[in-house]
Amino acid sequence: MNRRASTWWMVMLALVAVPAQAVEILRWERLPLAVPLVVGQERIVFIDRNVRVGFPARVGERLRVQSAGGAVYLRASEPIEPTRLQLQDADTGALILLDIAATPAQAGEPPLEPVRIVEGTTLPSRYGEPVTAADSSPGIPPETPRHETPLPVVLTRFAAQNLYAPLRTVEPLAGIQRVNLRHDLSLDTLLPTEPIHAKALVAWRLADQWVTAVRLTNTSERWIGLDPRALQGDFMTASFQHPDLGPRGMAEDTTVLYLVTRGHGLAQSLLPAINRIDPALNLPRPANIPEGAKHAQ
Repeated sequence: MNRRASTWWMVMLALVAVPAQAVEILRWERLPLAVPLVVGQERIVFIDRNVRVGFPARVGERLRVQSAGGAVYLRASEPIEPTRLQLQDADTGALILLDIAATPAQAGEPPLEPVRIVEGTTLPSRYGEPVTAADSSPGIPPETPRHETPLPVVLTRFAAQNLYAPLRTVEPLAGIQRVNLRHDLSLDTLLPTEPIHAKALVAWRLADQWVTAVRLTNTSERWIGLDPRALQGDFMTASFQHPDLGPRGMAEDTTVLYLVTRGHGLAQSLLPAINRIDPALNLPRPANIPEGAKHAQ
């Protein structure tokens, strides 16, 4: 064997001897996923979505958590007892639970491989979720998203859960997107007959409908009953978190109003963005009264 062939053969053996870094696949099917950690080693969890990470305060100084570009980076500086992390999708609110535990590194132990989390195929049908690959036949395109209840109800429930319910109880809603709100959006015409200050908090969009959560605060010293018929604007539905507002200064002086609009957001559904209606324009003109004539008093 000549020197060139010998060198080539040694290079090939070296390449074969170097193991490729594998990625552990974990399938999320509503059961907590075990992700062990080694002290001093960073482990990457690929999830391919923008998530917020929640963890107990007791591990805050021992666990470094960073999230960027659909990946979560976990690094333990000290041993950590079994602890549960919550990964919440920033767009849909869906949760994925991770059970972590950090142990000291052992001599000769290879580093832990990265983890990739994929959606399972056994999830039950939920609001807005498309048919999974297991449910569709080959050659037939998947169906459009189905809704078990009317879309305004779905949107209102989703908004209320995000504002009032614990994160673990928020139902995932595929296809929903958070919408940017104008900071200077004036809501003075929303409830003009009541001494209530209104401020838009957050909005989401699904299909052709928007839901906007509006905080209502009583500025008077009396109780105020909330009636959706007093609202001024072009809304599909309006729902109050509480039926009334207590006097200013009480814990009950603030609540949230959920407004669902179609085809556009809240800003385009308020007065004077929508046309003011003059009922007199629709009255027929009597044939025997000439135009410009004065009516008898």
